[in-house]
Amino acid sequence: MKKNYLFILFLALTLSATQYGFAQNNVNKPPIQQNIEGLSIYPNPSPIGRTFINVTSKRNLTKKIEFFNVLGKQIRSVILAGKELNISNLSKGVYILKITESSISETRKLVIK
Repeated sequence: MKKNYLFILFLALTLSATQYGFAQNNVNKPPIQQNIEGLSIYPNPSPIGRTFINVTSKRNLTKKIEFFNVLGKQIRSVILAGKELNISNLSKGVYILKITESSISETRKLVIK
């Protein structure tokens, strides 16, 4: 019986020591960037007759832009190398844009009135 208590105590100490060891490994990692730096979409809201909107960021890298309606259905996907995004085929309404630039994604709302 005494051996079982010693074994359980040893097991508990071992598990708690490894748990603290793993937690300390994550302390020195730099924070992961979650937003696209300097992302801007203008004009927003955009008038119905407008053909282009500008999508810019601080780094101005190639962007993948996915369009979703308010129900969450993807309706369009484009790769944008410059900063002018063609919106001539979109009708009046609210859209959610998922913008991905170098593995960082951010969502924004686009209103066409």
